[in-house]
Amino acid sequence: MYKYLIALFALLISVSSTVHAQRMELADQIVAVVNSRIILKSDIDSLTRQFITEYKQPFNESLWYTLLRAEVEKNVLLEQAKVDSIDVTDDEIDRKLNQRLRMMVRQAGSEEVLENYFGKSIIELKSEWKQLLKNDEIVQKVRNSKMSSVTITKPEIADFFKTIPVDSLPMIPEKVKLAHIVRIPKPNKNAKADAFKKAEAIRDSIVNHGKSIEEMAKKYSDDLSSSNGGFLPLIDINELVPEYSAAAAALDINGISQVVETTYGFHVIRLNKRVGDQISTNHVLIKLNSNDIDEEQAIKDLTIIRDSLLANPAKKFTDAARIYSDDKNTASGGGIIKNPQTGESLIDLKQLDPALFRIVLLLEKPGDISEPKPFTTNPPDSKKAYRIVQLLEHVDEHKASLDQDYALFENYALQQKKEKVFRDWVNKIKKDIYIEYRIDVPKEFQI
Repeated sequence: MYKYLIALFALLISVSSTVHAQRMELADQIVAVVNSRIILKSDIDSLTRQFITEYKQPFNESLWYTLLRAEVEKNVLLEQAKVDSIDVTDDEIDRKLNQRLRMMVRQAGSEEVLENYFGKSIIELKSEWKQLLKNDEIVQKVRNSKMSSVTITKPEIADFFKTIPVDSLPMIPEKVKLAHIVRIPKPNKNAKADAFKKAEAIRDSIVNHGKSIEEMAKKYSDDLSSSNGGFLPLIDINELVPEYSAAAAALDINGISQVVETTYGFHVIRLNKRVGDQISTNHVLIKLNSNDIDEEQAIKDLTIIRDSLLANPAKKFTDAARIYSDDKNTASGGGIIKNPQTGESLIDLKQLDPALFRIVLLLEKPGDISEPKPFTTNPPDSKKAYRIVQLLEHVDEHKASLDQDYALFENYALQQKKEKVFRDWVNKIKKDIYIEYRIDVPKEFQI
């Protein structure tokens, strides 16, 4: 768990020289100055430790100097943001910070565990991290402002391809393009009625028999927040499921809701605080018995859809996915499954999860459709579901070529061009910004 927290912390926080300067000890050393911003040796040491921990890389001086260069460049971009009047609102930062904190709390199990790990309260952590996150968001906006308009032409892509020696062309692994239609089994009527009755009994204990919602959450709630009495910190109402936010926002402060049904189950909610469009609540969640579901109907539905598609070749699997699939993340895109890291629809066969890999092995040619197969949906829902999968495209392992892998080289060439445009721009603006290194830095590591 702690390793995960460290990784999340590294993603959330990049060292802010301005904040760290305020906490500088006499023994610390200033290694660089960008206008009035200072960068401390401890800043770069901290970044280096995070990098080594996260990527399991051995320490070397080149890494340290590379991270120093990145931090100097970051501060140059922050200075340029002031010139270009680029900023982000507190609302934007609060929303993103709350999202990331909630993710960390969920992974830790409770706010108490997170606070103990960092040795600070949630309020202190938010206060400390807010400016750090704001700086990162500003830097990203500055980069995007200069790179988002960069485009590339076909001749430029062809020229880029010609620069690659034939013996350096990569081998492209076997890839597949897949689509699926998902059916999430509905709960049996008895399971839903039992969960509702339990939630109603809990509400009755709170409203009529003097029990606290914190006590009931700790005893009965199926949510990760149960160990913390069902407490949820200030959250933008747009980030909550609609039924929950509507019921909570309609309450008076300290009011208790009726039993509220959402995709997660049945909730009893207390509104603690409202600040603009943000609300803080406590809740008790009663989930439906995950084993008491109508699996047979889900399989039957998918079998009917599959038989219809096989009997009518003119019907498109992707059109059926838009209509029938219960997977909200893929249905609108025709059920096409994408690589979560790259967003690409052609996925390396070896990168498929084991369940999907086994399905694909049984699909011999594009157009083939699998029988209904069970799987578990992605977090946070993680529900048992069934799906049929169609093989849309299959690409054998091969040496990269411009004809067959045009999109790949288009992306490489565009990224290279964007980086050159960005580097040229940084070299231009740095002439108007004071940059001083207080230690000997090899020329290749200076911006």
